[in-house]
Amino acid sequence: MSDLGAVVYVGDLARAIAFYEATTAWKVKEQESGFAMLHAASKHAGSVLTLVQIPEEYAAESAVADPPLRREETPIKLSFWVTDLATVRAVAPTFGGLVDPEETEWTFGSVRVCDGHDPEGNVVQFRQSNER
Repeated sequence: MSDLGAVVYVGDLARAIAFYEATTAWKVKEQESGFAMLHAASKHAGSVLTLVQIPEEYAAESAVADPPLRREETPIKLSFWVTDLATVRAVAPTFGGLVDPEETEWTFGSVRVCDGHDPEGNVVQFRQSNER
């Protein structure tokens, strides 16, 4: 049983797995044909992100541009704790994603926050504690 779960439908499952493992440090714990379940580490260990391969019959409708266009019309945004925003910003493009420039970061309480997107264009928020 998990504390929090989210499901994201993706066109390229392997690329999405690589992006989320590299940027969030979450790891695949279960994988079968068509989906993977990534589990959080540390204090968020009960959380699960499930990536589901978009079925072939719907893939053309969900084609991703290169580079991906942000899917900002959705009212949902995934948010992940990271150790260092600068590191995630540097790593994300290697895996097809992007983290916005440092000047777009903002502070929310004791947390430094910055948006970006995954290789599919899904908006993702990264959070770093200001308490180091």
